Amino acid sequence: MPDRHIHEHPIIKVEPKERVPFFWQGKSLIGYQGDTIASALIANGIHIFGYHTKDHAPLGIFCANGQCAQCMVNADGSAVKSCITELKPQMRISAIKGLFTLPETKLDITFTPITEISIPALIIGGGPAGLSAALELGHAGIKTILIDDKWKLGGKLILQTHRFFGSKNTVYAGSRGIEIAKILQDEIFSIPNIDVWLKSTALAVFSDKKVGILRNDDQYVLVSPQYLIIACGAREKNLVFPGNTLPGIFGAGAFQTLVNRDLVLPAQKLLIIGGGNVGLIAGYHAIQAGIEVVGLIEAQPECSGYKVHEDKLRRLGVPIFTSHKILRANGTDHVESVDVVSISKDLQPIQGTLKTFLCDCVLIAIGLDPINELYSKAIQYGIRTAIVGDAEQISEATAAIYSGRIRGREIAAIMTGQSLKIPSHWSHEMKIMASKPGEVKKEFFPQKKSGVYPIFHCTQLIPCDPCAYLCPLNLIQIDNQNIRNLPIFRESIHSCTSCFNCVAGCPGLAITLVDYRTDNDYAIVSMPYELSNKLIKTGDEIMLTDSRGESLGKAEVYSIVEKRAFNSTKIIQVKISNEIAELIAGYSVQQPTPLTTNHTAHHHLSNDAIICRCERVKAGEILDLIHKGYRDLNEIKTLTRAGMGACGGKTCQPLITQLFIQEGIPLNEITPQTIRPLFIEVPLIKFAGKTSQNKRENASS
Repeated sequence: MPDRHIHEHPIIKVEPKERVPFFWQGKSLIGYQGDTIASALIANGIHIFGYHTKDHAPLGIFCANGQCAQCMVNADGSAVKSCITELKPQMRISAIKGLFTLPETKLDITFTPITEISIPALIIGGGPAGLSAALELGHAGIKTILIDDKWKLGGKLILQTHRFFGSKNTVYAGSRGIEIAKILQDEIFSIPNIDVWLKSTALAVFSDKKVGILRNDDQYVLVSPQYLIIACGAREKNLVFPGNTLPGIFGAGAFQTLVNRDLVLPAQKLLIIGGGNVGLIAGYHAIQAGIEVVGLIEAQPECSGYKVHEDKLRRLGVPIFTSHKILRANGTDHVESVDVVSISKDLQPIQGTLKTFLCDCVLIAIGLDPINELYSKAIQYGIRTAIVGDAEQISEATAAIYSGRIRGREIAAIMTGQSLKIPSHWSHEMKIMASKPGEVKKEFFPQKKSGVYPIFHCTQLIPCDPCAYLCPLNLIQIDNQNIRNLPIFRESIHSCTSCFNCVAGCPGLAITLVDYRTDNDYAIVSMPYELSNKLIKTGDEIMLTDSRGESLGKAEVYSIVEKRAFNSTKIIQVKISNEIAELIAGYSVQQPTPLTTNHTAHHHLSNDAIICRCERVKAGEILDLIHKGYRDLNEIKTLTRAGMGACGGKTCQPLITQLFIQEGIPLNEITPQTIRPLFIEVPLIKFAGKTSQNKRENASS
């Protein structure tokens, strides 16, 4: 079996890990300590984890977040979600084929009392919003329990290797997501009145104002909070197209989890669907991990993410196709290719524009839905409740930090009766961080052809100011009143000393330095580099590009500058003609991927797409009922079983709603599905007070 663990990464320090032997289908394999079952299987080249009982379709990982049930396996006799179950030595794992056979049940079960806890504040979710809220409560002296269903705190921050935008002084802008997660986590653990429960999942909110929690994946506990804060984040939206459940099709978060947290390579050639920040950033993370990105598809005429993220991919050689959509994913047991087509303004396929990408992975990044079910129940049952971060409103992590801070301090003031002042700038800056990308300005070139100075290839108005703090001579300035303004270089104060701080520290990797001092005809251009050491070396010839990825010719790498202070960002230098020095924004590391083209775009194929992954219900089945006049999702569930599967409708209900919208049905005519009492599946034996500990005690007695 191939070893697809990542052993070297340009940003993440890969620590040696203990080897963990396990068995798959009776065959001995090797994983590493900290692997989930899913990541260990993928690292061994295994992508099919089972087959569906209805149509024997191959099943693999999709969300990597425990939200769906597509990755279920048999592990030591129990059906578990492989994406959230930790690999254990000598674990025997096999695919589930057909209905899972229940183990024999002994009738002499001893029920043990359920632990009940009262606490002033309970926070569900350890991402940037939950952590920030917990810090405000902790500093106010309020005893708080913070729970998260993962092994470590940070939420999506622990998946982000890039530097963050925003304000340097207030939300850690210029630091990487993985660094921000550690900063917040360390501060949380330094406050004694914050009790952190990891690997703990909120199962339900009950009418008696208690919250059921599966603590440490093992012990069922009832918590009665005086105040409940929901910071559960968001789940990814799915997309309807034939082949959308093939192994090799991931949500963006799942892909980043595998690559940046679990350090495994789930693909060799990746196609991205969605041009928002999530898709653009995930593409860059893929290239950092050594995966080829064959293209990015966006349905709108322009990408909605930050232009610096888009330009970064274009410079590296990733083709971006706007006004395109996916038609189908092809393959039998795994993705082998993807058909896409150009679309008109009304999103209809244009005949004669079909393209086929050869790839083994599709990353879906078309948006997020707030995870707010527990909040709705808490409000219904009269619990004092607040909601923060993406669970309330989808935005950037920097905005989530502010959301948590503001709500946490408000609650602290209510609970302590103290007058805890909320800085007036917090709300203002939160709005700025959550704002959409602004106007794109024309790229400015001084054209001095003398001395040394930076070129700012960032041209879009976005909230970002780290570069203004990076220059030791204060030669770079951004309007303090509006950090959405573009940077300005003020050479009249001093002369640039070419320290490279601005080049290495720009979150968008959008600053280069041109130096005309060594030669009358040639300049030295310095560019940031955050990819593998093996990809580009001194003396290599590289293809230079402008900010939009257009070729400017080749040049030899003159030097590679490495400094500890640059925090994993190197500086690549080339010597190039004065005429194009200012235009150079980066370099390409990918060759264009050959595409095959056809002339027929099939319009009917969406009917074959799977809407409900758990029950394998197709779009055509749902559309047939919509056309017959059904408007109640509970009736549709009864007739088709859509929403009746293990995930409780988390993945399919938004897709069914999309079908209603597609058919022109107003949302106020639709009766939503009744939400299950439990937020996520749990073995019934847990409610009897059974834990791994008393199982071991019983076994030894």
